[in-house]
Amino acid sequence: MKSLTKNNFKFPKQINHYVGKVRDVYNIDNDKLVMVVSDRISAFDVVLPKGIPYKGQVLNQLAVKFLKATEDIVPNWLIDAPDPNVSVGLMCETYRVEMVIRGYLVGHAWREYKAGKRMLCGVALPEGMVENQKFAEPIITPATKAEEGHDEDISREEIIKQGIIPEEEYIQLEKYTRAIYQRGVEIAAKQDLILVDTKYEFGKKDGEIYLIDEIHTPDSSRYFYAEGYQERLDKGEPQKQLSKEFVREWLMDGGFQGKDGQVIPEMTEDFVNLVTNRYIELYEKVTGETFVKADTSDILNRIESNVLEYLK
Repeated sequence: MKSLTKNNFKFPKQINHYVGKVRDVYNIDNDKLVMVVSDRISAFDVVLPKGIPYKGQVLNQLAVKFLKATEDIVPNWLIDAPDPNVSVGLMCETYRVEMVIRGYLVGHAWREYKAGKRMLCGVALPEGMVENQKFAEPIITPATKAEEGHDEDISREEIIKQGIIPEEEYIQLEKYTRAIYQRGVEIAAKQDLILVDTKYEFGKKDGEIYLIDEIHTPDSSRYFYAEGYQERLDKGEPQKQLSKEFVREWLMDGGFQGKDGQVIPEMTEDFVNLVTNRYIELYEKVTGETFVKADTSDILNRIESNVLEYLK
């Protein structure tokens, strides 16, 4: 299985090319973006040394499905997906804040809670909660988008006070965030899954707010299996989940959390295949559809041909 880890296309009217942790974004005439979703995988804000075959296809096709399933709630940037690993959409001015919404006390929120904190991004957390417990209602815990390094928690009050986003627009982002999350929760429930937490990015074009980037994928979201959730919670057992969390756990078990001087454990072929299979499992579980593997024998040429044909 071949993986897509690097690409450097030259498309007509291309102005620049941005390389993110997972996505390569090509600016076409300051009007459209061609987003190539690679098979790179990151954790603790570090790109791991090996790609995960089909991961990019899983992420791209899930994002396309969920963007289409929420376009009645908020306009989004997506125009088309001319290749299994590619989305083409509108170029928007990005808000420099990620809207993180959490339905359950898990992950970063749990680590902060366990350390004794009862305030997260300006949101008060009740006493006596346990890991993986559901909040009375979902909480929004925004994070500033860092150009490099780690994103930082920030409160609604600080976002408005610092003038990062005008108050009226921020309130609208919160409304959109809650509505999209609720739609995601409902879609997941039909597949006997729980959408635990997720994050959204927004931008503006011609004075209108757009949902951008990806949504409800394993890179931006966490899913629990609904069956047995309460029983596992009552027993204090780990939840059965579909997310990238198992990769973080594998890294932590190997002594790596992205800190200076730490070394990434060896990614064996068996581990890479395991990660591929977990991503495909998530796709099939979330969508209820069989994942159809695209031809990866000459993945760069396939993508270039499909995008050039689309841009004609």
